[in-house]
Amino acid sequence: MKKKIIDNWYAILIGLFLLSVAAVYAIFGESSHIAVHDNLDLFAAQFQMLKNTDSFFAHGVDVPFLGGVTRDNLPSELSLYTLLYFFLPSFAAYITGYLLKVILAVFSVWVLARDWYGAEFEKYKPLAAMFGLSYGVLNMFPAFGIPFASIPLALYLLRQIYRRPSAKWYVALFCYPFLSYFSYFGFFILAYLSVGIIWLSFRDKKVAVSLIGALFVLGLGYVLFEYRLFYVMLFGGVETIRSTMVEADLPAGQILAQSVDVWMHGMFHAESVHDKLVLWICVVYFFYLNGKYLVKKNGRGIFHDIYNLVMLVLVFNSLVYGIYNWGAFRGLVETLLPPLKGFQFNRTVFFSPFLWYAAFFLILQRGYGLSYKMAGVSAGSRNQQKSGHQAGRGWRQYWRKFPRGLRLGANVLAVLAFALILFTPSRYNDLYHTCKNKALEIWKGKETDEMNYEEFYSVELFRMIKQDIGYEGEWAAAYGFHPAVLEYNGIATLDGYLGFYPQQYKEDFRQIIAPAIERMEPSRIYYDDWGARAYLYSGTEASAVSTLKSFAAADQELYINSEAFVQMGGEYIFSRFALSNAEALGMELAGVYGTDGKPYAVYVYALDV
Repeated sequence: MKKKIIDNWYAILIGLFLLSVAAVYAIFGESSHIAVHDNLDLFAAQFQMLKNTDSFFAHGVDVPFLGGVTRDNLPSELSLYTLLYFFLPSFAAYITGYLLKVILAVFSVWVLARDWYGAEFEKYKPLAAMFGLSYGVLNMFPAFGIPFASIPLALYLLRQIYRRPSAKWYVALFCYPFLSYFSYFGFFILAYLSVGIIWLSFRDKKVAVSLIGALFVLGLGYVLFEYRLFYVMLFGGVETIRSTMVEADLPAGQILAQSVDVWMHGMFHAESVHDKLVLWICVVYFFYLNGKYLVKKNGRGIFHDIYNLVMLVLVFNSLVYGIYNWGAFRGLVETLLPPLKGFQFNRTVFFSPFLWYAAFFLILQRGYGLSYKMAGVSAGSRNQQKSGHQAGRGWRQYWRKFPRGLRLGANVLAVLAFALILFTPSRYNDLYHTCKNKALEIWKGKETDEMNYEEFYSVELFRMIKQDIGYEGEWAAAYGFHPAVLEYNGIATLDGYLGFYPQQYKEDFRQIIAPAIERMEPSRIYYDDWGARAYLYSGTEASAVSTLKSFAAADQELYINSEAFVQMGGEYIFSRFALSNAEALGMELAGVYGTDGKPYAVYVYALDV
């Protein structure tokens, strides 16, 4: 029994981790601290809005934010992550998505490693499990955690089709987009696959017909599962803000510096935490490995080692990330491929977290392999050593233990990499921030200033407000907090956050906020050059939103064109502050709410319409 527990330590660790995560969120529930940026202020609110309006599967309808955006601009319902929000309450869907992401990563890496190593897989099961766990707990863009986690599964399916093509593998690949997302991953998987087809066809001296079939099958799968996106892209006929977004045009030195930086540290939507441990071990091993090839005068081995290929793709991904900010090159791409105008082809970096941990665990696997090889040699030596040969006996006993120590060292490094991810306070590490804030609350005997999930959306407060003012779907806007708060609570907004909506609406909304952004040049550039956040901006401060309960505006004057607001149908302003110029803007205070210890004090102003 004891040996069985020791041999399966990795399975026990994974089980305990999943149970611990489930317990933390079951105990704290919606008082957990969940990342807001590009998360609660974006997709979580939009999914709840789809639920409020029964629009998950609707066609030919608009959803009530940004003045009424077509449902087709939001994520497809034929997606695992989207369906979680259809079937479950929002918070439960969010946590379930996290747990499924970890489970999927473990499963995907497991089947890929088992296929890769074949009969030798039994030796490397602990490393495969820890590879999957580490990759699964990386705290990357939450709404796309499942697509991140499924990358090794795509590799597994493509390997099966390449080596033993059959209908079942093609069907599985066709359904793969249910776990993925075209704009962030699918486009690049198809591009990488195209390069792979060319390379393998040359290497094998025959056309990789099975993979060409896979290319078409996967492409059709993406078209089907994300039919809304393809319809808008190909047949929407509406100019969007993507066409006017201003991207950086950096000199060569800055492009190189940015490439090096993202290679070393990653980027916040794909935060791999590899710079804490993994990077350094991978770099040292790279020089050791290739130095060994050079010493043995085996230059061919350098170009045939899978580790070097992984490192090469990592460099390529980072260079593309930097080159995206080279205006001339970006212009060339957009000229040759007009549909890619505004498309961020630097998202190759989203594949780097998987590659960093693949490289790291490849090193550990080779350490395992060396240990087994040494153990075999040691066993052979023992058979040759007979009794009476006492000289050097102590040294030989030590050497016989070394292979086991090598495997133990690899296991320790694998666990350490996992632990570093857990305890790094990255933007999307909700588990860390929840546990830290709850520990501080218990220790200090008072709540932290950061809002938790329940406080951020304040459902009961806004339900009371809507009932009190007799709200019946009138258009509104938020000032002092994210429009997502209103959207989540069933309030239609002229403002909002979306990376893909009509350019004309951006220009119309600009008339409302012109008095503010023309006073604040950073805000003007932020809106005019990007525009995804169509918010009410402060005329004197860099930001008018905060997730801190103590947030207060130094200047309580609202700088908007109230006539433009009314012309676009606006009737209510939900403000976090009392507005000093409400009367001048033609507003009447309809009520004050949440001043009795609630996270928000909400001042509701009705415009004279």
